Amino acid sequence: MANIINRQQTFSTNGTVTAAGLHNLIDTALVNSAIIKNQQEITTIGTADLLLIAPDSVDSSLAPRKTTVQNLFDDALTSGTYLGLNLSGNFTYGTATGSVLSTSTATIGTIGVTTGTITNVTIPTLTAGTTTSTAATITTGTIPTLTAGTTTGTAGIFTSGTVTTLNSTTGTIGNFTTTLTGDVTISTGSATVGTRVAVLNTAQQYTRAHNFAATALTITSGTIPWDLSQNQVATLTVTTNSTMNTPTNPQAGSTYVMIVTQGTGGSNTLSFSTAYKFVGGSAPVLSTGSAQVDVLSFVSNGTVLYGVASQNFS
Repeated sequence: MANIINRQQTFSTNGTVTAAGLHNLIDTALVNSAIIKNQQEITTIGTADLLLIAPDSVDSSLAPRKTTVQNLFDDALTSGTYLGLNLSGNFTYGTATGSVLSTSTATIGTIGVTTGTITNVTIPTLTAGTTTSTAATITTGTIPTLTAGTTTGTAGIFTSGTVTTLNSTTGTIGNFTTTLTGDVTISTGSATVGTRVAVLNTAQQYTRAHNFAATALTITSGTIPWDLSQNQVATLTVTTNSTMNTPTNPQAGSTYVMIVTQGTGGSNTLSFSTAYKFVGGSAPVLSTGSAQVDVLSFVSNGTVLYGVASQNFS
């Protein structure tokens, strides 16, 4: 508001000021913020305290309007977007519904939550010294790296999220269930591995049975493929004269077992590719009786299967 008075109103030097001229002068006077000074300072602002506001929709010749501090926050601050907010003190809110705090590039130093739920949040790096939680729930979140010193919780739950790297020096993880999209590696070091974990490079004694699932081989046009990566123990019912193809994916040092049953009517033959070697250089002749069983056992050097036959189980 640069104009304080109407400069178009003129008076002659030492002339007479008419009532009409003075009236025009007063009517066109504008309030300038520069003349509001030397007022007593208020150090504490209450929500009911009044402010003078010149609304943009009101003609500039009219007097400012008054509003409370409460209305200023309820109306002006909630109807637009404000960037560059810097809070150095505590930020506290009561009961809120919907999106309360949204940030993509801001830095939040400390978040203190006594009760409540944080959902759909991405935390690039979460590092904590001592974390205490009695009923914390994190759902549908992504934490690429989670590093903690001492973590205490009686009912902490992390569901439907992704933890790329989990580092823990002390503590217990019980009833851990996950769907892996990659590999899982457990390095024992000098630690003691529990009895429920099988370790590749450590001798262990099993106290319960471990077995291979026996799966059936299929005859296709008189030939029989055997993928050893799928069928370390296989069954075969011979219903026609057939030939075992060269097996695929043999592993050096692995053993393989094939249980062969003679089909209805009997007398079906089984030949073998050169990848199968038997004692004396001769493949066994199947038992000919209907439903008779032969068991062929093999050990591999990675290329050839060396086998022996136990026959005529009936």
